[in-house]
Amino acid sequence: MASTRGFLSLLTGSFATPAAENPTVAMVEAAYGHHGLDARYLNCDVAPDALGDAVRGARAMGWVGFNCSIPHKVAVIVHLDGLADSATVIGAVNCAVLRDGRYVGENTDGQGFLASLRTVADPAGRSLVVLGAGGAARAIAVEAALAGASPITIVNRGEARSRELVELLQARTPADARLVLWDRTLTVPPDADILVNATSVGLFPDVDARLDLDHESLRPGMVVADVIPNPPHTRLLRDAQARGCTVLDGLGMLVAQGAIGIRHWTGVDPDQGVMRRTLEEIFGA
Repeated sequence: MASTRGFLSLLTGSFATPAAENPTVAMVEAAYGHHGLDARYLNCDVAPDALGDAVRGARAMGWVGFNCSIPHKVAVIVHLDGLADSATVIGAVNCAVLRDGRYVGENTDGQGFLASLRTVADPAGRSLVVLGAGGAARAIAVEAALAGASPITIVNRGEARSRELVELLQARTPADARLVLWDRTLTVPPDADILVNATSVGLFPDVDARLDLDHESLRPGMVVADVIPNPPHTRLLRDAQARGCTVLDGLGMLVAQGAIGIRHWTGVDPDQGVMRRTLEEIFGA
């Protein structure tokens, strides 16, 4: 009797460089396996001058979508066919989705952060302080602003990038945005409800690095979040927990944005517990 089984897997993946330390492949493929999906996620190290070739290759092979990480989140836009609304405002893409034969750019970083944040607090009407003004900070600030967070204070050492983000928030979102230059030890504003570290301070292997802020200004009840997934329990979160703050680790954001990507590509709402446990095993959390 002839077999009715198909042998063409759904293809997804990631384009970045360096790519070897990106654990997304393990998290996504754990979800695919858990849900019995005949799908693959290929982690690809793609140099900047080869990004166009990589996207064209994905088209040729019928990939249903892919992630983009550093340094491709802005450069990939010219190789796509359109952008989702929030990705247009953010000006960066970390997830491409095949829709009606067209690659549409999404930014799931900020959406993933909001999904994680909402497990402990609704951002609407809350005062948000974001440390940093890079890609993660930009995505988080824009999505939080669109979700009703205000005021939003951007704290960063470089003025030009910070001012650009503040002006973007003022022009394209309902939020009141403010700029604080990080030229001395930071005292967290007393009206801050949510503090987010969107810098790389504390990332493995420099796990004992400490942000230049007055930890006495971390108040009990404040939500303190870190985007760093490795280690999950950063120095900032340990300090904040000791001060009575509610803390959110970077695994929550990483898992949530990965789950959003899987929904875009497959239509399946994945089990985030499976995804998180996979990462916890990798990081020894």
